[in-house]
Amino acid sequence: MILSEQAPGLLGMTAKIPENNRYVLNQRVAEIKPNTNIGSYFLSMSINRSQAYFSKRGAGTKVQNISKPNVENFEFYCPSEREQQKIGSFFKHLDDTIALHQRKLTKLKELKQGYLQKLFPKNGSKFPQLRFSGFADAWEERKLGDIAPLRGGFAFKSSKFRNTGVPIVRISNILSSGEVGGDFAYYDEQDKDDKYILPDKSAVLAMSGATTGKVSILSQTDYDKVYQNQRVGYFQSVDYIDYGFISTIVRSELFMMQLESVLVSGAQPNVSSKEIDSFNFMIPILVQEQQKIGSFFKQLDETIALHQRKLEKLQELKKGYLQKMFC
Repeated sequence: MILSEQAPGLLGMTAKIPENNRYVLNQRVAEIKPNTNIGSYFLSMSINRSQAYFSKRGAGTKVQNISKPNVENFEFYCPSEREQQKIGSFFKHLDDTIALHQRKLTKLKELKQGYLQKLFPKNGSKFPQLRFSGFADAWEERKLGDIAPLRGGFAFKSSKFRNTGVPIVRISNILSSGEVGGDFAYYDEQDKDDKYILPDKSAVLAMSGATTGKVSILSQTDYDKVYQNQRVGYFQSVDYIDYGFISTIVRSELFMMQLESVLVSGAQPNVSSKEIDSFNFMIPILVQEQQKIGSFFKQLDETIALHQRKLEKLQELKKGYLQKMFC
């Protein structure tokens, strides 16, 4: 079993090396050989769940490190060897299940990236490498502002936020999972509020802050209406473009590449509607082909989101068991 002595965010974390694997031990990584009456898996979990101990004793400014005596003086409660084995086996099975779901999720994300590469033209071509049957026309280049103009949000007064009412989508509600969620602020329903209502299935963009450029899809199953806050952009629909196709391209690598070229960095990264509207994309002429592509990626995104939720539930389950099965 190895322990990291000097690593950002990993000080005091351990990992168990399988018996059939051979490695060279690098500097600032320590080897721990448990006594015969201590199970290595149980010891590793006991250390990893006690990071407050190691963080408190870490020395250094830019990069923290911990001394050998501090590691050796770490104390923890230990049951009988038989119970250790039971606990270790239980968590090993749980860790293996988590790792399996993580691999599945990674493969699905890689699969999506592969399809994005093949179902969209690249290197100046007007034809994608892979197409749905029945479509052969050349694609055309359009500005994002022509096919999905970005609408800015409204500056709702935080002093008037409520615990009930109409939920407001703020930057913090645009989650890394690609969904809109988290803790909402609420506002009293306003008259003539059409200009800041978000339709169901809206693609919304974080226009400033740490998550600038992140796009998520709104699913307002629990609310009659949802308001759009300032610095949250909404990609509006137009009659001749399938919105599912829009949701796909604004979450693609091509969108992120163009975003990085205009992103204003600094303490508070931000981007403007004008800049987003200037992005160029190749799109199929026929709405039917747009619908095919949008529907395909929607199904793939839903599968990815399902596996993400399963993984998060397993990770939360492990946290719960760690709290209940250790002193």
